[in-house]
Amino acid sequence: MPPGAELPGAELPGTAAEPLQYAVPGTGGVGPAGAVGAIERVLLDGFDPEAAPARSAVPVPAGELLLMPAAVGPYAGVKIAGVVPGNPALGLPRITGSYLLLDGPTLQPLAVLDGAALTALRTPAVTAAALARLAVPEAEHLVVFGSGPQAYGHLDALLAVRPLRRLTVVGRDPGRASALVAYGRGLGLSAGVGGPEAVGRADVVVCCTTARTPLFDGALVPAHAAVAAVGSHEPDAREVDEVLVGRAELYVEARTAAAREAGDLVLAGVGGRQVWNLAELVRGDALVPRGRPRFFKSVGMAWEDLAVAAEVYRASRRQSP
Repeated sequence: MPPGAELPGAELPGTAAEPLQYAVPGTGGVGPAGAVGAIERVLLDGFDPEAAPARSAVPVPAGELLLMPAAVGPYAGVKIAGVVPGNPALGLPRITGSYLLLDGPTLQPLAVLDGAALTALRTPAVTAAALARLAVPEAEHLVVFGSGPQAYGHLDALLAVRPLRRLTVVGRDPGRASALVAYGRGLGLSAGVGGPEAVGRADVVVCCTTARTPLFDGALVPAHAAVAAVGSHEPDAREVDEVLVGRAELYVEARTAAAREAGDLVLAGVGGRQVWNLAELVRGDALVPRGRPRFFKSVGMAWEDLAVAAEVYRASRRQSP
């Protein structure tokens, strides 16, 4: 991950039985593979993402405040996140906020985590859990749209599930795109900057941008490729066009959430088509064809934050003297 994406913290005072504390993973903390595993375990244990609570979104002058509560297994929690479009120009993260992890049976506070860092770990883990099953086994070439923290996080997470060899970065900011290329080369990849037409030679495409209109021509995507879009959670914004959606087998975290927030699908008018959810995919119940592209659309859900936050908390407890 890029500098500043760690989950920092220090202990805070609390009850003697279970002190409230910040999770401190350090070098023995939760990385991409651990986060992917946490997402998968929740689904393999039988959690139904279709029944998860909806996100609350409140417009504010600076942008948007999001409230995301969840309860799964022995834990509950809530993320309060801010989405501030003007922050990057000030050198600040676009996503801000905190995560409060609670004991499930008593709702006593257990830990507070950095919300932006948690999101930077969680979102790529969800994508990687999907693409581990949707990308062809021999996938080597990743095309990433975007050059912010999510682009770095997705590269790290995908390398945890696929032995990629080549990276093409498509970004609006040449300096940031070049920095991500250098990061990829440092990981041993053959990496370079490219344009939208690079999808025509891709095995895997990941879109993690703030775009509100399609980034590339969906007709260019090879039939064997897997595509993921994670950049928006609004019904009037999309990163891929109706051509790709029409060609592809479709996957989402939950159909209920996608119907509310997945503009990539809503604007393409998927109607009564089959759309598989992540639980069906992880459990092996979803169709994964090889003769057409596979498209995974993520909007971000509260249960995912809880799954990864709980894993970070457990890891921090194991490290405690």
